[in-house]
Amino acid sequence: MAPASAAAPKAASPAAPASPASGNPASVSALTLPRPTGPYAAGRDTLFLTDHGRADPWVPAAGPRRLLVSLHYPARPGSGGEPAPYMPEAEARPMLAQRGLDDPEWPGLVAATRTHSRTAARPAPGRFPLVLLSPGFGTPRATLTGLAEELASRGYVVATADHAYESTGTELPDGRVLPCAACDEVDAQPDEAGRRRVLAAVAGGRAADFSFLLDRLTGPRPAWRHAGTIDPRRVGMAGHSIGGNAAASTMAADRRVDAGVTMDGTFFDPLPARGLDRRPFLMLGTEAGHAPGADTSWDEGWDRLDGFKRWLTVRDSGHFTFTDTPVIGEQLGIVDPAVPLSAARSTTITRAYVTAFFDRSLRGRPARLLDGPAPAHPEVLFRHP
Repeated sequence: MAPASAAAPKAASPAAPASPASGNPASVSALTLPRPTGPYAAGRDTLFLTDHGRADPWVPAAGPRRLLVSLHYPARPGSGGEPAPYMPEAEARPMLAQRGLDDPEWPGLVAATRTHSRTAARPAPGRFPLVLLSPGFGTPRATLTGLAEELASRGYVVATADHAYESTGTELPDGRVLPCAACDEVDAQPDEAGRRRVLAAVAGGRAADFSFLLDRLTGPRPAWRHAGTIDPRRVGMAGHSIGGNAAASTMAADRRVDAGVTMDGTFFDPLPARGLDRRPFLMLGTEAGHAPGADTSWDEGWDRLDGFKRWLTVRDSGHFTFTDTPVIGEQLGIVDPAVPLSAARSTTITRAYVTAFFDRSLRGRPARLLDGPAPAHPEVLFRHP
């Protein structure tokens, strides 16, 4: 993990290493994610999908574009097997190394993090809205597991995708681990303008990935055995960092996505000048990096959004606040004095506002939390430039 509340990486280097960690791994016996708070148990499946209509944009010689997808869903209590694994150790090791965290015990600890989803669980009866999740650049999809489990417990099917060659390591079903070729492409650019062009291509490419994923989840021959639990008329998308930009890019390209959330993501691929056809969008970010004027792509994006919209910033937060990083980092003894928001508050805030937004946008439920500042969440500031 990066330090529990690592500062937002520079736009030119979204996968920049975090500062070295300090901790006492010998005192750590097992890492756990916060328990979901909703009324449903959670199940988890994994899909490996190949889009034969597109070559991989980063390594064309590798053949068609491939996606690994974690599906969390509302499940029947008591059904299923063992708790789902968090991530393979082969993915944890390069993720930690990229952030300068090289303690030899930590990859195994991170990989063995205890989740609250059961494999082979039977779905709960009914049809549920679908939420697509996209991780940050260079970051495995597993780092959004806590949010995915919370949404599943609240009655959403959640599909979180790893995009080939865009993570520090993606383990395929045959055991091969794909490196981050897209990161190398960013690093090879001679200037910031070049890096921004590559990152815009990342967001646009992910939009094509998610349109393909929607086809495979909601089309006439779905790839997932429990696809009947999805209500295709209610689809949302959220993402962290470049994944948040991908949420907007996917909405711009695909009318099937009804609502979107960026969690601290710069709009390298700008929002269209026409807006998003009055569909709702939430911008949730750090106070340091995404207050008005701090990231001009947010100021421009806010002006272009033409539906229900909110711009929220969180005091004392860091770029990874909206992921599992604070929870796992704190348990490893990693601290970042510059970003004092605790793991518990990071989790509570992210869950509360993302769930409230999707409840309002996909279910038509009242969401007073989005009406203005809440005494229970004094760190959250409403921005109306």
